[in-house]
Amino acid sequence: MRLRVELVLEVEDEEAVTAAALRRLSDDPEMPDTERAHAEAAVTEDTAEALAYLVDPFDLVSEVPGVELQQASWSSERIDYDPDSPDWDRDEDDGEEDEDDDQGRTG
Repeated sequence: MRLRVELVLEVEDEEAVTAAALRRLSDDPEMPDTERAHAEAAVTEDTAEALAYLVDPFDLVSEVPGVELQQASWSSERIDYDPDSPDWDRDEDDGEEDEDDDQGRTG
């Protein structure tokens, strides 16, 4: 089963996001030093990278009974958000037809 989630966030304090990502990196005992240095540079240079490092799909489903995360991918990017734009239609179909998609859920 695939769950698609799209979030649009307003970052009010880029320094706080970057600092939180750097803390998480420093607290990860499993990360090799070369990988840590690369990740630190990425999150310092780009707040979107820092945010992507902080958001973990496993955290979204780890407490859901009967569910085990098999694979996850995600990214973060800077966008110009205009909620009144037709490009931001929440009900817009992404082009894939799936009869099981609409089960009375909202969100």
